[in-house]
This record gives sequence, structure tokens and C-alpha cells, in this order.
Amino acid sequence: MDRMLYVAMSGAQQTLRAQALVSHNLANANTTGFRQDLADFRSMPVFGDAGMPTRVYAMAERSGSDPRLGRVMTTGRDLDIAVQGKGWIAVQGPNGDETYTRAGDLQVDANGLLTTGNGHAVLGNNGPISIPPAEKIEIGADGTLSIRPLGEASTTLVQVDRIKLVDPTDDGLYKDATGLMRTTDGQSLSASADVRLQSGALESSNVNSAEALVSMIESSRRFELQIKMMKVAEDNSSTTNQLLRLE
Repeated sequence: MDRMLYVAMSGAQQTLRAQALVSHNLANANTTGFRQDLADFRSMPVFGDAGMPTRVYAMAERSGSDPRLGRVMTTGRDLDIAVQGKGWIAVQGPNGDETYTRAGDLQVDANGLLTTGNGHAVLGNNGPISIPPAEKIEIGADGTLSIRPLGEASTTLVQVDRIKLVDPTDDGLYKDATGLMRTTDGQSLSASADVRLQSGALESSNVNSAEALVSMIESSRRFELQIKMMKVAEDNSSTTNQLLRLE
């Protein structure tokens, strides 16, 4: 009886964890450049000081991120960029280290730093990119940043820096708790000249809302099934106790 109850109880707990991942994906269905998380279940024996290897429970875990590309939406905004095909934009993480994103909703903050919509500084050839006061900012397909300084003719363009673009392997990155991508070995990547940008466009999230909703419904039904199993285990235990008292 304890086996059935343990399996049902651990299954319900892990189903809730899987639901949380799906819910997180749904909440970011409209987030620029978001890559949805993948949830998998696997069987784990119970080890430890008081463990019992004959007992097995299901564990939900985030196995990685969906590598599929999001849809490119044309915005016409000068500071909006979308990575064409594979590749990532290098940005400064919360700890000052190099991380990567595909969110191209760029902006210039009050200090003149070029940042993403979430406030992460975009990295160039020599660290965070600083933009001098300008009437116009242009971003080339190779990441080159050019500006038209204040008071200059419309034909005058000055190159400021170049956005660092990288092209790692699919298994060379992982997503951290902040939603940014990091290298698995902790090392910074070299810039790649093969990565191209599309100016005036953004990459949408690759979350399929319909699939995510179906997954939420399936998780809810699995959770209900686990609760029913716990109820059955309780009923069986009560029936067994009654039979023992009759003897």
C-alpha cells in the first residue's frame, strides 16, 4: 500500500512542477526572443541514509530550451533587430559577465548605454556599447552601429561600434534563472562574422500557445489522476483495517 501511495504522491508533486514550467512558457508567449522551456519526466530510485532503491518516483525537470526560431515581425523601428537564422546577441549579465539573448528590442538609456528592453547592456568590440548624442542610429546587417551626430548633414554617418554576435552550437548554451543564455563551460564566445541581423524587426517568442494550453490540460488531468490514486490507497487501507478488526 505504501508503494502505491508513494508513487501517487510523488507523481502529483512532480506534475505540479511540470505545470509551473508550462505556465512560465505561457506567461512569456509575447516576450521578444523567448525560448520556451522543455519539461521531461524520468524515473528516479530513492537513495539516501533511509532510502529504498526498490522505490521509484517520477521527477520532473527542465531538460533544456526549445531551439526552434520564433516568427520575425517587422516593426520599422531603427533600434529593433532580429537575428537571421542561428546566432545570438552578446549582452552583459546581472553579474557583469557575458551572456546571450535573441531579444533585439534595443534602446539607449539615460547614460547613453545601448541596452535590451530588460536593461541588459549590449556588448561590442570592447565591452558595453555607449552611444553619443545623435539624430539617427543605424544598425547594419553585420551588427555595425552608425550614428548621425547632432547638427550634421543627413549624409554624414559615423561608425561607433559593432554589436558582438556569436554562433555557438545548440548544446553549447543553457538558460539561467534570469532567462539569459550562458555557455556550458563558462567561457566567453568569440564573435562570428557569419551571423546576420535584420534591422527594423523583432523575433517573437517560439511558444505555441495552443500546444502550451493542451499541455496544461494534460498536466491537470494527470494531477487529478494522482489524487484519485491517493484516495484509492486510503480506501484500500481503511477496508484492510476493517477486515483485520473482524478477525
